[in-house]
Amino acid sequence: ARSSRPSPRANRSSPTMSDDAPPAVPPAANDDAGEGGVSKKAAKKAAKEAEKAALKAKKAAEVAEREAAAQGGPDPLADRYGDAPLIQSKEITGKVWTHARDMTAARVNETVTLRGRVHNVRGKGKSAFLILRQQTATVQCVFFVDDVDVSKGMVKWVSKLEAESVIDISGVVAVPSEGPVVSCTQKEVELVVHSVYCVSRSVPRLPFEIDDASRPESDFDKEDGAQYVRVLQDTRLNYRVIDLRTPANQAIFRVQSAVCELFREALRRKDFVEIHTPKLIGGASEGGASVFKLDYMGQPACLAQSPQLYKQMAIEADMDRVFEIGPVFRAENSNTHRHLCEFTGLDMEMTIKEHYSEVLDVLNDLFLHMFDGLNERFKHELEVVNAQHPFEPLKYLNPTLRLTFPEGIKMLQDHGVEGVDPLGDLSTEQERVLGQLVKEKYDTDFYILHKYPLNARPFYTMPCPHDGDYTNSFDIFIRGEEIISGAQRIHDVELLSKRAVECGIEIETIQAYIDAFKYGALPHGGCGVGLERVVMLFLNLGNIRKTSMFPRDPRRLAP
Repeated sequence: ARSSRPSPRANRSSPTMSDDAPPAVPPAANDDAGEGGVSKKAAKKAAKEAEKAALKAKKAAEVAEREAAAQGGPDPLADRYGDAPLIQSKEITGKVWTHARDMTAARVNETVTLRGRVHNVRGKGKSAFLILRQQTATVQCVFFVDDVDVSKGMVKWVSKLEAESVIDISGVVAVPSEGPVVSCTQKEVELVVHSVYCVSRSVPRLPFEIDDASRPESDFDKEDGAQYVRVLQDTRLNYRVIDLRTPANQAIFRVQSAVCELFREALRRKDFVEIHTPKLIGGASEGGASVFKLDYMGQPACLAQSPQLYKQMAIEADMDRVFEIGPVFRAENSNTHRHLCEFTGLDMEMTIKEHYSEVLDVLNDLFLHMFDGLNERFKHELEVVNAQHPFEPLKYLNPTLRLTFPEGIKMLQDHGVEGVDPLGDLSTEQERVLGQLVKEKYDTDFYILHKYPLNARPFYTMPCPHDGDYTNSFDIFIRGEEIISGAQRIHDVELLSKRAVECGIEIETIQAYIDAFKYGALPHGGCGVGLERVVMLFLNLGNIRKTSMFPRDPRRLAP
């Protein structure tokens, strides 16, 4: 701990020299001193520098002495504050730690210890106020000089702590004397501090302030909005480790974690088995040129665009129902708000007994479980996101609305949308407009569109038995944007080969895929979901980079 006692190097009884001053050089006999001698001019200069250094040391000692005198001598509370020793796993003390979010009125009069970051601190005279931040929670910590728990030295030291430094702080939980602390999440209490130690100091100058990065967009629209600093997206992503500390980002990635948890939870209840498939493969997993190619021990290889083939092989290996949560790679030069070159895929595949609607039934239950779970179990995180990025809660029906592709086309045509192809795919803009029309008519942001045209689907999609122009396929939408593409897959070797040829694919290039269905194949279907896109649309964040911890797009490969 730092203290205000005089430095031993600045002894007032020897004011003519400090340990750091250069030694005085005895003057030479004359300016023409012999080899190794010193001229009178050089000696005079050295003596002058020594005198200046000694004077500086004397003044520092006098300041330290005055501070110590003001406190009645060396700070008797010096051991209650300062820089903590480096934590190197030397000991286990059994100390009990409290999280900032648990600082509630129920803890009043309890002595607690917390570890968090210095969000901000201000000192004035004999008092200091420090806001401690721990993930999404903040609590006010107060210091009032009483020479029993808090000294002037402690207040001075605390007031100079750099923002974002990590500290350990102990004290008594109390009710704020001046009413609720409106600037903190823990408004009903504050911490009356009796000790504080700095575990790790931040550099004094940050790339941007956490307060600026946490500011809602609405602040910039106010009359005094010009006074605020807007932290741009590239700056945030360049210093992502700091950007991720904002309460909203802490909440966003807890919501993302929750989506995975709920996805896994819902499917495990329906006897799905979690699998882990290769991401290094010998050919494009979905065909086309949008793959990241690499050398694999002298063999050409690429990163997997999808676990599609391996999910289907697992089904034909009698796994019956499988799912995977894993990375997906797409070498698409798409610089949009919703595309990434690497994202996390939530994939599922299952056998069907009679109809692909069995897959839709599972997806209905899955997403209702996910949405209900987020709203009920992660209400706090949603509120924290909403404070910086206001959004309307997602509207969804039970059961989920299902429309056929022709029904969707008719809604667009009736609305006067031009360029709609009844046997082609929908454009991004047409999907957005259809989402608006569905919301107006059915009051839902979430729906399934199925029976897509044959020309809009991959070769392995099962054709519709009632109309050869359509398929047993589907997309699922949130707020007018597609999050899922899925279908019943062709499991018959002859039909699969026929469709591949019709789509201009050489059988030799997909022989390994076709061979998977030669040994007795179970009818099956499935889909893939983009995790980051689901979170982006559920929270209506407007840009997928906000839901990717370290996004990889066509222009970003670091950090």
